[in-house]
Amino acid sequence: DMKHWPFTVVSDGGKPKIQIQYKGETKTFFPEEISSMVLTKMKETAEAYLGKTVSNAVITVPAYFNDSQRQATEDSGAIAGLNVLRIINEPTAAAIAYGLDKKGTGERNVLIFDLGGGTFDVSILTIEDGIFEVKSTAGDTHLGGEDFDNRMVNHFVQEFKRKYKKDLTPNKRAVRRLRTACERAKRTLSSSTQASIEIDSLFEGIDYYTSITRARFEELNADLFRSTLEPVEKSLRDAKMDKSQIHDIVLVGGSTRIPKIQKLLQDFFNGKELNKSINPDEA
Repeated sequence: DMKHWPFTVVSDGGKPKIQIQYKGETKTFFPEEISSMVLTKMKETAEAYLGKTVSNAVITVPAYFNDSQRQATEDSGAIAGLNVLRIINEPTAAAIAYGLDKKGTGERNVLIFDLGGGTFDVSILTIEDGIFEVKSTAGDTHLGGEDFDNRMVNHFVQEFKRKYKKDLTPNKRAVRRLRTACERAKRTLSSSTQASIEIDSLFEGIDYYTSITRARFEELNADLFRSTLEPVEKSLRDAKMDKSQIHDIVLVGGSTRIPKIQKLLQDFFNGKELNKSINPDEA
């Protein structure tokens, strides 16, 4: 991953620090400091929305975080001026958002399918008497919405080449504008079967107007969409459960809005209804 990052990682007494150029100066930060900046921004956003001071927080982390990663997250909260009440697992937070801990008596097995912009996590939890136990976690740290965007970008780069006999890839700004348009089209395709792309003066003065159907988008990403089921199968194996033993399936992350992904998951669970009434960006 490091070679793709827009910053360098240096060692400070054996601990990693992030080195960046800011206003002509070289600055270094510990990961906890960067994390605290994000939390400070979140604190300000929450305060602006609520119109009051926010001092207490519950912070969520991936279920696979170890103790030192959890401690570092707690430290970030303290640096941001927050009183961290507790650190809880992200899939647990999603299950609580759906009130699954209040649903009936006895044991419930819940599968959380969390597909975001760049990462994919599957977790299986068991809930009994309000107690959550993580049975298994699986996923892909390099799969998400950005990959689906990339497939579309490549598709249109090739189309542009065929149409105009020009390669726009050396032009970073053109690629960036195309990517933004593709991301917007992808969102449109979750509710419509076709999306248009209109970019004025994309490359060498060419106005690029084109469109893409949902079916074509699904075709471009068929292997990636299918690959989301592998961690689902792995998490079931690790939890020593059959798919028929899952009581609830919860969708988290913007990419779970993609109809094809919902269909693949629902078909895998033999038509079982998915929990998707909450905005997946907020679950």
